[in-house]
Amino acid sequence: MRDVLSFAELMLSREGGFLPFGGAMRQDGALVPVAGYDGREYPPPVDIIRLIKDGFIEAAQRGEFKATAVVYDVRAKIPGTEEKSDAIEISLDHRDDYSVIVIFPYKISDGKPIIGTAFAHKGEADIFRRDK
Repeated sequence: MRDVLSFAELMLSREGGFLPFGGAMRQDGALVPVAGYDGREYPPPVDIIRLIKDGFIEAAQRGEFKATAVVYDVRAKIPGTEEKSDAIEISLDHRDDYSVIVIFPYKISDGKPIIGTAFAHKGEADIFRRDK
């Protein structure tokens, strides 16, 4: 998570935002950056997320990865308040039946992202599916 969060912060500093992207951990622990491209110059972010997740699902079925992360820029409601904030959302999945979404609220100040207190909730568990 640390690596993909760092890249998201870098993109916020440089560009003020970012398109969805991913990262995966191979069986040997090596980290792999992942991007989604469908040929369109400005595809909707939801289409990029689906493309990345579909690729992760196929790779997981082949046993290539032990963990994946999909990262996207969102507006999130801060728990315990009615306040909404820009946020980096990271959907993490692990082959050992672990899935969580971690949300990092942020604001841009003097061209740099200031990351707030993270919060999390249960993930979708849609990458390393187990047929029951």
